[in-house]
Amino acid sequence: MSTKTTTAPAEEAEARPGIARQIAESNALMGLLAVVTAMIVGSVLILIADPDVRVTAGYFFARPSDFLGAVGTSLTEAYTALLRGGIFDWQASTPARMWRPITETLTVATPLILAGLGMAVAFRAGLFNVGGQGQIILGAMLGGYIGFTFHLPAGLGLVAAVLGTVVGGMLWGAIPGLLKALTGASEVITTIMLNSISTFLLAHALTTDAFIGEGNANPKSLPVLAGSQYPRLLGDSFRLHLGFLVALAAAVFVWWLLERSEIGFQFRATGLNPEAARTAGISVPRVTVLVMLVSGALCGLAASGPVLGTQHYLTTSIAGSVGFDAMTVALLGRSKPLGTVLAGLLFGALTAGGTTMQAATGTPIDIVLVLQSTIVLFIAAPPLVRAIYRLPAPGSWKRSRREAASSPAAGAASTTATQEA
Repeated sequence: MSTKTTTAPAEEAEARPGIARQIAESNALMGLLAVVTAMIVGSVLILIADPDVRVTAGYFFARPSDFLGAVGTSLTEAYTALLRGGIFDWQASTPARMWRPITETLTVATPLILAGLGMAVAFRAGLFNVGGQGQIILGAMLGGYIGFTFHLPAGLGLVAAVLGTVVGGMLWGAIPGLLKALTGASEVITTIMLNSISTFLLAHALTTDAFIGEGNANPKSLPVLAGSQYPRLLGDSFRLHLGFLVALAAAVFVWWLLERSEIGFQFRATGLNPEAARTAGISVPRVTVLVMLVSGALCGLAASGPVLGTQHYLTTSIAGSVGFDAMTVALLGRSKPLGTVLAGLLFGALTAGGTTMQAATGTPIDIVLVLQSTIVLFIAAPPLVRAIYRLPAPGSWKRSRREAASSPAAGAASTTATQEA
């Protein structure tokens, strides 16, 4: 005689959540709702800044239609201008001007994607690299110096300048990595300090003849030679350059590194649990140094966008706020390569479209900055977003099943079939 126990079909169906439940618990939906919530907050700020809305609000109870009309007009004009400036300008007079906004978005997004990938690598390994700004500056200095100093053939000059940006960022990232590995110094503090050092180092470099030339007092470097510049992808009418394709290639590389390579597995294992990784034979100090090298190299590569692609010279503001915005991009992208690329494109569109929105409607461009900061706020507080939209927490269905299985009613409901031979 033999017995065979089978699980009822209903119990098998409950072994995993339904599609709706999976979507509700997903991080992707949480990120989308964080952006939507930030847009709502931005809409409120746009309305507050609009004088017509403020005037009509003063006699709202007398003629509410005036207020509602002003609200609709203000939001429609603002977000229409944002789309025209960041995606497609259907009011432009020529096809080139119509498509220029999307090319500007891709151009602005290029350094954000590259630096965001550098931040994502560090985040996945459990490190918080706040030194992207400094690594971009060092990458710009070394890559720019090679670009305007060495007269090399076109292809070779570009490769040398790009490698210079990578090496500059890598060296600046190696310092906090070594300090963390050898002494346990916090990478947050050391990278912040290195940001300040790099800023003053660039300011000093732009007073030397090696960077600005003899007899020049203007804090602006010599121009990068034509052979070391990124070629334009769509001709001289657009600023979009080869750096965008480099950013996409870097995203593919980061995906392979983190998801398919042995060293990437060590990165992720160390980020999840350093003690467990050490027990498994992974050298955590070695991983720490390698992570900061890769992260710094990608941040340094981000400098190739403005130095070799758009600006073609060094100034004290060469890095802008890319190093800090990149942390937002990586957080919004959940430290995944595809998510980081999409987040970089979103922030590129907001930046490119914000200028048009300000020019067309008079909306302060600072609202775009507040919008970006609000996105960070909601991304950094997933429980807040889930509470606002009443979304279940990830994995909550498993707890529900365990509680249901432990109840007396669940034990009585389970069925077994016994077959006798």
